[in-house]
Amino acid sequence: MTPARAGSGAAPIIVTALLGRRDQGWFDAQRAEFFPPERNQLAAHLTMFHHLPPSSEAELKHRLVEETRGVRAPPARVGGLMSLGRGVAYRIEAPGLVAIRQALVEAFTGLLTPQDAAGWRPHITIQNKVQPAIAKVLMATLSRDFAPRDIEIAGLATWWYRGGPWEPLSRHMFA
Repeated sequence: MTPARAGSGAAPIIVTALLGRRDQGWFDAQRAEFFPPERNQLAAHLTMFHHLPPSSEAELKHRLVEETRGVRAPPARVGGLMSLGRGVAYRIEAPGLVAIRQALVEAFTGLLTPQDAAGWRPHITIQNKVQPAIAKVLMATLSRDFAPRDIEIAGLATWWYRGGPWEPLSRHMFA
């Protein structure tokens, strides 16, 4: 048994879209600048599912391979900013990624948490768990110079969630 699988029986699975290297670096820099340092345990990420049961691992990997192998990456762009009340995120527009997620929602109906079964608002959080006034200032500051920009979606990934930094489970790269 590999270390990532040790005791994986009770750990939920997270699914994210992987960003291209340049875009990952840009979002990580934003997160490093604006996220409270004591809470910033993860690299910037685009979460597609927050909590799939560990029993879905094999089927999930199979479906992610089908969605990515030999398939071109879906176009994506940062389309705007989102207020999270106590934070700020970049809104991501990626219809192809939305379609992939919808196919997975249909495949895993009955296994989804209410959060994952609800509508999806693709975003990358760069600030969270701050006072609303601080988030409002950042939102106003970023809004002044905001311009939409294309980003690269390089693949899809799964992770074990054990309460702290996520443990890698699998990566599925687009062609």
